[in-house]
Amino acid sequence: MGHKLNGSYFGDNLNRIAFPLGGIGAGMLCLEGNGSFSNVSVHHRPEVFNKPLMYGAISLKQDNVWKAKVLQGRTPDWQVMFPWGETFDGSGNGGVNSTFGYPFFRNCQFESEFPFARVLLSDPDMPLEATLTGWSPFSPGHADDSSLPMASLEYVFENKSSKAIDAVFTFAAENFMKQKQGRKCSSDVYCSPSIIELDYATLQTQNGFILHQPKGNGLSSRQGDFAVVAMEEATIDCRWFRGGWFDSQTMLWSDISSGSAQENEPFESGDPSPGGSLAIKFHLKAGESKVIKLFLAWYVPFSSLFIGGEKPSEDKNPELFYRPWYAGAYKDIDAVIRYGHENLERLRKESVQFRNNLFSRQLPPEVIEAVSANLSILKSPTVLRQIDGRLWCWEGCCDDVGCCNGSCTHVWNYAQALPHLFPDLERSLRQTEFNECQDERGHQNFRAYLPIRPADHKHHAAADGQLGGIMKVHRDWKISKDDKWLLKIWPKVKQSLSYCIETWDPDHKGLIIEPHHNTYDIEFWGPNGMCTSLYLGALKAANLMAKALGETNKLYTDLYKSGRKAMENDLFNGDYFFQKTQVEELHSRPPQDVNALFGEDNLYKSEEAQALLLKEGPKYQYGSGCLSDGVIGAWMAEVCGVGEILDPEKVKSHLLAVYRYNYQRSFHNHINPQRPTFALNEDAGLLLCTWPNGGKLTLPFPYSEEVWTGIEYQVASHLAMMGEKEKSLEIIRTIRQRYDGKVRNPFDEYECGHWYARAMSSYSLLQAFSKLG
Repeated sequence: MGHKLNGSYFGDNLNRIAFPLGGIGAGMLCLEGNGSFSNVSVHHRPEVFNKPLMYGAISLKQDNVWKAKVLQGRTPDWQVMFPWGETFDGSGNGGVNSTFGYPFFRNCQFESEFPFARVLLSDPDMPLEATLTGWSPFSPGHADDSSLPMASLEYVFENKSSKAIDAVFTFAAENFMKQKQGRKCSSDVYCSPSIIELDYATLQTQNGFILHQPKGNGLSSRQGDFAVVAMEEATIDCRWFRGGWFDSQTMLWSDISSGSAQENEPFESGDPSPGGSLAIKFHLKAGESKVIKLFLAWYVPFSSLFIGGEKPSEDKNPELFYRPWYAGAYKDIDAVIRYGHENLERLRKESVQFRNNLFSRQLPPEVIEAVSANLSILKSPTVLRQIDGRLWCWEGCCDDVGCCNGSCTHVWNYAQALPHLFPDLERSLRQTEFNECQDERGHQNFRAYLPIRPADHKHHAAADGQLGGIMKVHRDWKISKDDKWLLKIWPKVKQSLSYCIETWDPDHKGLIIEPHHNTYDIEFWGPNGMCTSLYLGALKAANLMAKALGETNKLYTDLYKSGRKAMENDLFNGDYFFQKTQVEELHSRPPQDVNALFGEDNLYKSEEAQALLLKEGPKYQYGSGCLSDGVIGAWMAEVCGVGEILDPEKVKSHLLAVYRYNYQRSFHNHINPQRPTFALNEDAGLLLCTWPNGGKLTLPFPYSEEVWTGIEYQVASHLAMMGEKEKSLEIIRTIRQRYDGKVRNPFDEYECGHWYARAMSSYSLLQAFSKLG
């Protein structure tokens, strides 16, 4: 095997590794398993397949003979036919504008201890070994330093021979900040013919270079800077050879391979350079080593992001669009560079402290790996931080745009990392939920606008997201110990809970009964373990907060008692909690009038869908199924400090049933017409739902045949809380075996998009296993 849990990756397990570097909400680039760079996403959107020409190289002279290699391992096989490159699209043009054709180190190993990653390189025909460490600032409790548009690269070279070495280190990058414009095609994408590159330049800074793109075509969002800076004296080349075909790359490698360190200032005429590079010469005696430190910084102060409502004109009102936090904190790229120069060592020390604290914990290695790997989500474009410092998040990332907007409440219910590491950023999400997203009735729009501003309330609320939000207020209050914050938000919390009661439990039974939207992107009809358990948790949390503020609320108490009794007696089959699908005696319109209930987006437009409705009732229910999420409210109550809300023995019985029925050790015989790549072939994983006692609808809820790591971790941590350590660890190991670098990126657990937020439920493993001792 090429991967050891919480250890090294090598061989085929290097194939898919891409480790995010960057700040919270500031964009990223990824360090790949072989030491190359990809996923360069600094324009406030994901650019998953942006792999520009950017590399480190080492050239050395021994016995008057020069040798040179890029500081990378072997190119993964899957990249050979992938359509990289901008000059000619498609995979049949031979890997244009890449390092694939350069000499490389044949021995490569990757290690990670978040927020650090290391690539170890050696080769029998090279007398030195090289180690590349990539990291970006991560200091819990210090959100601003952890949100810097910055990453650091540290190259260590060790002379393993018995002779002295003269060497030159080079770091080079094409100007990937340059923007393009062109005529539009009928498909509304920019065609390759008639593409015009906007004015761009390579500028010089102290011991570094800046890839510069000024405001182009009247749009502020096109401008941006990316800097590469050495922490020691370096020779800078801002004037690459200009020519046709592959001239620039050929001439640059000619200089590198001969140990020539070119020094050229930017073109006086202001003409663009294809890229920039820096070089550092050094001498190593036998056994000596050399450390070279760089930092990368970027500054893209505007964007074209505007979500919700009528979009203004970008060229006339750029300030009305999303702008990143760092654009308010720093004037320009020079200010970011200065901060990096002055604070890099302190930032590293604080990041090392976090790493040491996490990795020194006496917990199973699969737990530490699951927790640390998914903290990379906070470095990804899934998270944005607007200019006033508040977070706004996608659910995940599509290849070139964010996926599922608005800090979706029922997805971010699962994410447990932020409240413990950066509680102020987590509380900014509560601020949005209970203010801009909530109206005077208490109705919450579960997707926030961007930039954050009051949302409309034309869409249905999400029951699981809104109820979970009440428990999260309790959690955030207990973590912060800020009674003033609780007192300020408390009226909105009561307003929200009142809406939940009167909308989904108008008869005050303590059960969520009326059709209610949830994380499966549909409405459940009738009481069920999933949403009712969240309701019970919200009611108990509200009672605890009310008591702390000197209030009492008999309605909350009565609903909690009656709801707990009904759920334990009427929604438990002796094995697990289930759903009682209900279409009669509802305050909402019956399913036969579903056009009125769902409007233009109704699910029953076709004759065959209406026939199925009359035969089986509403589609997309789980009924008698064993839902992995079927008692999620009890888990949220635990991680939010609310405590027990249901009979622990029945909760444990449900979790054991989930393990028994839903855990699959192979998918070769599993039928999944939905989204199969999360777990397929000989993978193992935890299905969202099974029907061990029959009763499965012809069309059960969407995604039911799928495997989501966010729910797998939620179940695993809940099992551990109930004392089922080995079953929990088996599920965790299963996930990490799927994400072992061969086929999937260990640092990108995807669901509806890359770096999916729900996977941060893995952070709750720390809470669960710490209790086990």
